[in-house]
Amino acid sequence: MKRALRVAIADDEPDMQEYLRDTLTGMGHQVISVVGDGLSLVQACKEERPDLVITDVKMPGLDGLEAAAEVCRDGPLPIVVVSAFHDREIVERAAQQFILAYLVKPIRESNLVPAITIAVRRFEELRALKAEAAELRQALEDRKVIEKAKGFLMREVGVDEETAFRRLQKLASSRNRKLVDLARMIVETAEAFHAPES
Repeated sequence: MKRALRVAIADDEPDMQEYLRDTLTGMGHQVISVVGDGLSLVQACKEERPDLVITDVKMPGLDGLEAAAEVCRDGPLPIVVVSAFHDREIVERAAQQFILAYLVKPIRESNLVPAITIAVRRFEELRALKAEAAELRQALEDRKVIEKAKGFLMREVGVDEETAFRRLQKLASSRNRKLVDLARMIVETAEAFHAPES
Protein backbone atom coordinates (compact mmCIF):
# COMPACT_ATOMS: atom_id res chain seq x y z
CA MET A 1 0.00 0.00 0.00
CA LYS A 2 1.39 3.39 -0.94
CA ARG A 3 2.07 5.92 1.82
CA ALA A 4 -0.03 9.09 1.99
CA LEU A 5 2.27 12.13 1.91
CA ARG A 6 1.91 15.60 3.38
CA VAL A 7 2.63 17.87 0.39
CA ALA A 8 3.49 21.57 0.03
CA ILE A 9 2.74 23.15 -3.36
CA ALA A 10 4.20 26.38 -4.80
CA ASP A 11 2.98 27.78 -8.13
CA ASP A 12 1.99 31.31 -9.13
CA GLU A 13 -0.79 30.13 -11.48
CA PRO A 14 -4.15 29.64 -9.65
CA ASP A 15 -5.27 27.03 -12.24
CA MET A 16 -2.11 24.99 -11.63
CA GLN A 17 -2.49 25.31 -7.85
CA GLU A 18 -6.05 23.98 -8.11
CA TYR A 19 -5.05 21.17 -10.50
CA LEU A 20 -2.19 20.00 -8.27
CA ARG A 21 -4.30 20.22 -5.12
CA ASP A 22 -7.17 18.22 -6.65
CA THR A 23 -4.88 15.66 -8.30
CA LEU A 24 -2.79 15.04 -5.18
CA THR A 25 -5.88 14.81 -2.97
CA GLY A 26 -7.37 12.35 -5.46
CA MET A 27 -4.16 10.30 -5.21
CA GLY A 28 -4.70 10.05 -1.43
CA HIS A 29 -2.14 12.65 -0.34
CA GLN A 30 -2.74 15.53 2.07
CA VAL A 31 -2.01 19.00 0.68
CA ILE A 32 -0.88 21.02 3.71
CA SER A 33 0.09 24.25 1.93
CA VAL A 34 -0.56 25.96 -1.41
CA VAL A 35 1.41 29.18 -2.07
CA GLY A 36 2.24 31.39 -5.03
CA ASP A 37 5.86 32.42 -4.41
CA GLY A 38 9.19 31.09 -3.14
CA LEU A 39 9.33 33.05 0.14
CA SER A 40 5.90 31.76 1.13
CA LEU A 41 7.04 28.21 0.32
CA VAL A 42 10.08 28.57 2.59
CA GLN A 43 7.88 29.91 5.40
CA ALA A 44 5.27 27.16 4.95
CA CYS A 45 7.96 24.44 5.08
CA LYS A 46 9.47 25.94 8.23
CA GLU A 47 6.08 26.03 9.96
CA GLU A 48 4.85 22.60 8.90
CA ARG A 49 7.56 20.29 7.60
CA PRO A 50 6.06 18.42 4.60
CA ASP A 51 7.02 14.98 3.30
CA LEU A 52 7.24 16.31 -0.27
CA VAL A 53 7.52 19.69 -2.02
CA ILE A 54 6.17 20.34 -5.51
CA THR A 55 7.26 23.71 -6.88
CA ASP A 56 7.24 25.78 -10.03
CA VAL A 57 10.53 27.47 -10.99
CA LYS A 58 9.62 30.96 -12.16
CA MET A 59 7.62 32.72 -9.44
CA PRO A 60 7.62 36.27 -8.00
CA GLY A 61 10.59 37.12 -5.75
CA LEU A 62 12.47 33.99 -4.76
CA ASP A 63 12.21 31.41 -7.55
CA GLY A 64 11.37 27.77 -6.93
CA LEU A 65 14.96 26.51 -7.10
CA GLU A 66 16.23 29.17 -4.69
CA ALA A 67 13.31 28.37 -2.38
CA ALA A 68 14.11 24.63 -2.61
CA ALA A 69 17.71 25.27 -1.56
CA GLU A 70 16.51 27.41 1.36
CA VAL A 71 13.95 24.81 2.47
CA CYS A 72 16.62 22.10 2.48
CA ARG A 73 18.92 24.11 4.78
CA ASP A 74 16.72 22.89 7.64
CA GLY A 75 17.20 19.32 6.42
CA PRO A 76 16.74 17.73 2.99
CA LEU A 77 13.28 17.02 1.57
CA PRO A 78 12.23 15.31 -1.67
CA ILE A 79 11.41 18.03 -4.21
CA VAL A 80 9.61 17.72 -7.53
CA VAL A 81 9.81 20.67 -9.96
CA VAL A 82 6.98 21.39 -12.38
CA SER A 83 7.76 24.09 -14.92
CA ALA A 84 6.81 25.40 -18.34
CA PHE A 85 10.53 26.12 -18.83
CA HIS A 86 13.14 23.50 -19.60
CA ASP A 87 16.03 25.51 -20.99
CA ARG A 88 19.51 24.22 -20.22
CA GLU A 89 20.37 26.83 -17.58
CA ILE A 90 17.29 26.01 -15.47
CA VAL A 91 17.77 22.25 -15.79
CA GLU A 92 21.46 22.64 -14.80
CA ARG A 93 20.45 24.66 -11.73
CA ALA A 94 17.87 22.03 -10.80
CA ALA A 95 20.47 19.27 -11.11
CA GLN A 96 22.67 21.05 -8.55
CA GLN A 97 19.86 21.35 -5.99
CA PHE A 98 17.87 18.73 -4.08
CA ILE A 99 15.55 18.15 -7.04
CA LEU A 100 14.60 14.50 -7.54
CA ALA A 101 12.16 14.94 -10.45
CA TYR A 102 11.58 17.62 -13.10
CA LEU A 103 8.29 17.70 -14.99
CA VAL A 104 7.52 20.00 -17.93
CA LYS A 105 4.03 21.53 -18.05
CA PRO A 106 1.35 20.65 -18.95
CA ILE A 107 1.35 18.10 -16.13
CA ARG A 108 -0.81 14.99 -16.23
CA GLU A 109 -1.57 12.62 -13.37
CA SER A 110 0.10 9.86 -15.41
CA ASN A 111 3.37 11.89 -15.19
CA LEU A 112 2.91 12.98 -11.59
CA VAL A 113 2.35 9.53 -10.06
CA PRO A 114 5.67 7.96 -11.19
CA ALA A 115 7.60 11.21 -10.56
CA ILE A 116 6.40 11.34 -6.93
CA THR A 117 6.95 7.61 -6.39
CA ILE A 118 10.51 7.72 -7.75
CA ALA A 119 11.39 11.01 -5.99
CA VAL A 120 10.27 9.70 -2.59
CA ARG A 121 11.94 6.30 -3.11
CA ARG A 122 15.26 7.91 -4.19
CA PHE A 123 15.08 10.31 -1.25
CA GLU A 124 14.61 7.45 1.23
CA GLU A 125 17.52 5.56 -0.36
CA LEU A 126 19.77 8.64 -0.16
CA ARG A 127 18.78 9.22 3.47
CA ALA A 128 19.55 5.57 4.33
CA LEU A 129 22.95 5.81 2.60
CA LYS A 130 23.73 9.03 4.47
CA ALA A 131 22.82 7.41 7.80
CA GLU A 132 24.95 4.36 6.95
CA ALA A 133 27.93 6.58 6.06
CA ALA A 134 27.52 8.46 9.35
CA GLU A 135 27.45 5.15 11.26
CA LEU A 136 30.60 3.96 9.49
CA ARG A 137 32.39 7.24 10.28
CA GLN A 138 31.35 6.93 13.93
CA ALA A 139 32.49 3.29 14.06
CA LEU A 140 35.89 4.33 12.68
CA GLU A 141 36.22 7.12 15.25
CA ASP A 142 35.22 4.71 18.04
CA ARG A 143 37.78 2.18 16.82
CA LYS A 144 40.56 4.82 16.92
CA VAL A 145 39.68 5.69 20.53
CA ILE A 146 39.65 2.01 21.57
CA GLU A 147 43.03 1.46 19.85
CA LYS A 148 44.51 4.44 21.75
CA ALA A 149 43.20 3.15 25.08
CA LYS A 150 44.53 -0.30 24.28
CA GLY A 151 47.95 1.15 23.42
CA PHE A 152 48.01 3.05 26.70
CA LEU A 153 47.31 -0.14 28.69
CA MET A 154 49.95 -2.05 26.74
CA ARG A 155 52.58 0.59 27.58
CA GLU A 156 51.60 1.34 31.19
CA VAL A 157 50.66 -2.16 32.38
CA GLY A 158 53.06 -4.09 30.14
CA VAL A 159 50.55 -6.49 28.60
CA ASP A 160 50.04 -7.70 25.04
CA GLU A 161 47.34 -6.39 22.70
CA GLU A 162 44.84 -9.20 23.31
CA THR A 163 45.16 -8.92 27.11
CA ALA A 164 44.79 -5.14 26.97
CA PHE A 165 41.59 -5.50 24.91
CA ARG A 166 40.17 -8.14 27.29
CA ARG A 167 40.89 -5.86 30.25
CA LEU A 168 39.06 -3.01 28.56
CA GLN A 169 36.07 -5.26 27.86
CA LYS A 170 36.00 -6.58 31.43
CA LEU A 171 36.29 -3.10 32.94
CA ALA A 172 33.53 -1.75 30.67
CA SER A 173 31.27 -4.68 31.59
CA SER A 174 31.90 -4.36 35.35
CA ARG A 175 31.10 -0.63 35.23
CA ASN A 176 28.11 -1.16 32.91
CA ARG A 177 29.56 1.25 30.34
CA LYS A 178 30.03 1.08 26.60
CA LEU A 179 33.52 0.00 25.57
CA VAL A 180 34.09 3.19 23.58
CA ASP A 181 32.97 5.41 26.50
CA LEU A 182 35.40 3.69 28.86
CA ALA A 183 38.17 3.89 26.23
CA ARG A 184 37.52 7.62 25.78
CA MET A 185 37.77 8.14 29.55
CA ILE A 186 41.09 6.26 29.67
CA VAL A 187 42.48 8.24 26.71
CA GLU A 188 41.42 11.57 28.24
CA THR A 189 42.98 10.62 31.59
CA ALA A 190 46.18 9.46 29.92
CA GLU A 191 46.42 12.66 27.91
CA ALA A 192 45.83 14.76 31.02
CA PHE A 193 48.65 12.99 32.91
CA HIS A 194 51.05 13.21 29.99
CA ALA A 195 50.23 16.77 28.94
CA PRO A 196 53.22 19.14 29.31
CA GLU A 197 52.86 21.76 32.03
CA SER A 198 52.15 25.24 30.71
